[in-house]
Amino acid sequence: MAFVVGLVAGTTAHADSINAGGRKPSAVRPFDAKSIAEFDTPWAIAFLPDGRMLITEKPGRMFLVTQSGQKRDIGNVPAVAARGQNGLLDVAISSGFATNSQVYITYTEPSAEGSRLVLTRAELSLANDRVTLNDPKVIWRQTPSGGGGQPGGIIAFDPQGTHLFLTVGDRMQPTSAQDPRQARGKVLRLNLDGSTPSDNPQAEDKGVPAQTWTTGHRNPYGLAFASDGRLWLHEMGPRGGDELNLIVQGKNYGWPLVSNGDNYDGTPIPRHATRPNLEAPLLYWDPVIAPAGLAFYEGAMFPQWKGSALIGGLRAQALVRVAFRPDGQPDEAERWDMGNRIRDVAVAPDGAVWIIEDDSPGRLLRLMPMN
Repeated sequence: MAFVVGLVAGTTAHADSINAGGRKPSAVRPFDAKSIAEFDTPWAIAFLPDGRMLITEKPGRMFLVTQSGQKRDIGNVPAVAARGQNGLLDVAISSGFATNSQVYITYTEPSAEGSRLVLTRAELSLANDRVTLNDPKVIWRQTPSGGGGQPGGIIAFDPQGTHLFLTVGDRMQPTSAQDPRQARGKVLRLNLDGSTPSDNPQAEDKGVPAQTWTTGHRNPYGLAFASDGRLWLHEMGPRGGDELNLIVQGKNYGWPLVSNGDNYDGTPIPRHATRPNLEAPLLYWDPVIAPAGLAFYEGAMFPQWKGSALIGGLRAQALVRVAFRPDGQPDEAERWDMGNRIRDVAVAPDGAVWIIEDDSPGRLLRLMPMN
């Protein structure tokens, strides 16, 4: 695919954000949900080309999993600082995995100054009936360290497979999202080795500003490219105001200067409409769904979902489908009650949808069309 990141985005004017917070779950599911395996607080799913999965557990373990549910513990996983929202987070397969076997993981590592989000690249080795992460190397570290939860940590590769994008939450320090020198509340664009691309918006600068693609994010747990090359991000708002944003290079998405929600102590936050110079979400949820996990569907099993975004809901305990109008405007099309907090969503090579529950034990579920 030959898409130019950032140039295809932002070409459509949108008059108002759509609030889908009050939508109710559909009474009937168009799929069967089969439990395949259980995990201790699973966090992320990544499919290998052969259909097997890598699944992370927040306390610090990682598994190679078959579609029948056989689990093999992966060795040499780095030590993590697992507490609250922090721990072992995302896993992503290199675009060149077929030749280099490289995987990327994010996690919060222990630090004397408080935990910090890190991005590590390693080679997945399946030799001698053992599965290990060989030669893991930290290629990016959050600066400064410290802070609370809300780490972000979602990885997405551009369609060309030449750059990676990384979400970094505000670590519960809201004003840091607007500080250009802090790796908090940002989406970063990096080369595959963690270095800074020369064509980033502020590449002439050094450190965090040079790596920053967008700023003003709170707690981004979903990042993915659509088939048209546009990059989408969802993030948890405060009390109200979860957001789905179209990511455009160099833009500021407003947190904590504006929000469609309010602080948990009840103090109000100015709404997006008061600051037209900041990017407003195209879709938001108030009441919140607490979005987690984001995958665009292009498979064959659910042809009616083609082009849709699938989002897990932690607070909503739901799977949400977002459809896009011809002008690019997103809107929630369907919501299905799953009876548990949904942490991640992934699409298998055969088009089946897989989700994991944020629980201990949390189930790995395969969704297939009703017979």
